[in-house]
Amino acid sequence: MRIVVIGDELAAGLGDARYLGWVGRVMARSQLPEPAFIANLALPAVDTTQLAHGWRTEAERRISHREETRLIVGLGIGDVRSGLSAARSRLNLANILDGATEYRIPAFVVGPPPLTAPGDIAELSAAYADVCQRRSVPYVHTYAPLSAHEQWHADIAQFDGKHPGQIGYGLLAWLVLNQGWESWISPRL
Repeated sequence: MRIVVIGDELAAGLGDARYLGWVGRVMARSQLPEPAFIANLALPAVDTTQLAHGWRTEAERRISHREETRLIVGLGIGDVRSGLSAARSRLNLANILDGATEYRIPAFVVGPPPLTAPGDIAELSAAYADVCQRRSVPYVHTYAPLSAHEQWHADIAQFDGKHPGQIGYGLLAWLVLNQGWESWISPRL
């Protein structure tokens, strides 16, 4: 199996002293019949417009027609930082997911957690969730479960106010693992 990961610095694990991020933690706990090839293509400060325009070019190099390929989309607050409207963010995610469908690649989306940003992350998360629901793509809600979580906020404050550390990435991994991951990652028969 090949797993292509696109997203921003949260999908890349920026700030994690163990260099695992949530992706590494999730993969370490996944029960796969054999090891998967993970291509983490996440980039710092990227928004969904940039992802929608560039993900295919990068992913095509890592897609195998002999092995099953999956796409993980890890969304942070890049769209809020870039000032994109919720409507534009929805369209960008829809284009990414529709492109994955064209390639027959199952997708899995992890939504933005509560971070310091000048915008409404809750609204953005709801918009992303709606896009995923309409396409029957699993969506991990991270905003609501973490918005009042004391350890999450303490971890964010300890690092730089914009990124989690080990505790925060562990919480994100736990949310992913407990919101449809196992049924999505299980090999299709």
